[in-house]
Amino acid sequence: MEPTTALLERVRAWIAADPDPDDRAELEDLLARVESTDPRNDEARAEILADLADRFSGTLQFGTAGLRGRMGAGPLRMNRAVVIRAAAGLGAYLAGVVDRPKVVVGYDARHRSQQLALDTAAVLTAAGAHVDLYPRALPTPLLAFGVRHLDADAGVMVTASHNPPADNGYKVYLGGRAVGGSGEGAQIVPPYDAEIAARIAAAPDAVDVPRAETGWSLIDDKVVRAYLDRVGTLTADEDRRLKIVTTALHGVGGPLLATALAEAGFTDVVPVPEQESPDPDFSTVAFPNPEEPGAIDLALGLAQDTNADLVIANDPDADRCAVAVLDPRAGTHRGAETAASSGWRMLHGDEVGMLLGSEIAARFDGTPGATLASSVVSSRILGPIARAHGLTHTTTLTGFKWISRADGLVFGYEEALGYCVDPESVRDKDGISAAVVIAQLADHLAREGRTIVDALDDLARAHGLHVTDQVSARFSDLSLIPATMQRLRDEPPATLAGSRVTEIVDLSAGHGDLPPTDGIVLHCEDGTRVIVRPSGTEPKVKCYLEVVRPVAAEADHEVMSAARREARDQLDQVGADIRASLGL
Repeated sequence: MEPTTALLERVRAWIAADPDPDDRAELEDLLARVESTDPRNDEARAEILADLADRFSGTLQFGTAGLRGRMGAGPLRMNRAVVIRAAAGLGAYLAGVVDRPKVVVGYDARHRSQQLALDTAAVLTAAGAHVDLYPRALPTPLLAFGVRHLDADAGVMVTASHNPPADNGYKVYLGGRAVGGSGEGAQIVPPYDAEIAARIAAAPDAVDVPRAETGWSLIDDKVVRAYLDRVGTLTADEDRRLKIVTTALHGVGGPLLATALAEAGFTDVVPVPEQESPDPDFSTVAFPNPEEPGAIDLALGLAQDTNADLVIANDPDADRCAVAVLDPRAGTHRGAETAASSGWRMLHGDEVGMLLGSEIAARFDGTPGATLASSVVSSRILGPIARAHGLTHTTTLTGFKWISRADGLVFGYEEALGYCVDPESVRDKDGISAAVVIAQLADHLAREGRTIVDALDDLARAHGLHVTDQVSARFSDLSLIPATMQRLRDEPPATLAGSRVTEIVDLSAGHGDLPPTDGIVLHCEDGTRVIVRPSGTEPKVKCYLEVVRPVAAEADHEVMSAARREARDQLDQVGADIRASLGL
């Protein structure tokens, strides 16, 4: 049988088993175009066949990130057929570990998220589970909260977080009777992912999976109220002075953040109007991720125009929190006049992590067993902060599925703008509660005539100046990612920014308490560290850079400013060197 013939037969078989009329029509149209294309126009036919071959080159794999991929018809896309089989596999897994499992299901405002959540509820209900479905698009932290608050055995969140508009995803949490201890209510890790994936592989065709028409329950708004009440316990009832600009980046976090800030006393809050309402096309940003260049430019401009004190940005599902401040050191009047030229800049995720870590550590000062956790790619400063408060620090693999499992966790973070400030209620990163805590910190500093920048200088004086950055490259050809990693393993750099590389750690073999993962760590003689790893959720290779410089406890503002400039210059050179080494 010719390869093209076999491919088209697989397409027809998928169409017959796909319950969604729009997805069937999408594939039928491609088949018709292949069959009707003038044979002399080989280029047009080849493009359609290449598209079909890509859609049918494999199956969207279920793993520790659940499912995530581009929406469309076919087994290697996010669609109803794939999600229905995933729900069937999850239902079969839960039925094997608990009797009459209880599952919470939530969704964001991306294209098809609501339908995929309804399919999940229908499949799990038919499989004998008790399903509680959120009644509208809400942030991911509400789903994580609901798993613990409602004592559920599992949770499903339909979201692609900060991925491009064409993507969607499917996060799975376990709790209740399915997983206990520090992992209760957290996202899945091995071996749960493989066990669920095996049940998915054994599931029937989507059209044959039973789906209930009714039987699930809609979650009452009392659960949202309970979440807000819990966030309220993280702050004091005070008269606030700060003016805050917020942006939801076209996601679902806007109303919840506004309420949480208002109830914490922040009444002078100005949302970015162009990005306030959910928009699955994310019309004002190229990528709906606060880390991406330009994503929060509208917020910075509004902050400059309104003379705000602070900018808070959530990603579309509001599990991440970005913070921007007016930093006189960052201003430059060379070039166009913008908010950035006036000194507005987004804090690096590590800067927010060290601020929140210090704030939470002070609340638990000297508490036996209390732990601060950060991912292996995050700044090393959280360790000294923990020790200064008599607390434990642990380093985990990247991702909150690992961070949230740290025993005794009272705070955890990763540099990709993820912060867990209340693990007792949300065993995941939470951009809403983190925003409220950082806003209170900024308010307290303002009462003292000080700023977030001053607090960062204090941490540098106490624990050394830790300056971090990230270099990343996005790949359209995924085969280039392992090739890039192998190039670094075969030919690592001898120096970075003039400092000799003294140790190379291949994380694929495991290291210390860390299980194996694809990553390489470069340690330099002067304390510089670089970690290179493929992204777990995007087609990227990421390089995490850190320069550490000692700073005298009595260093004044000028000394601190000079130290930061020198560290920044060194970090830029480290970035250039690692890019050259990787061929990026």
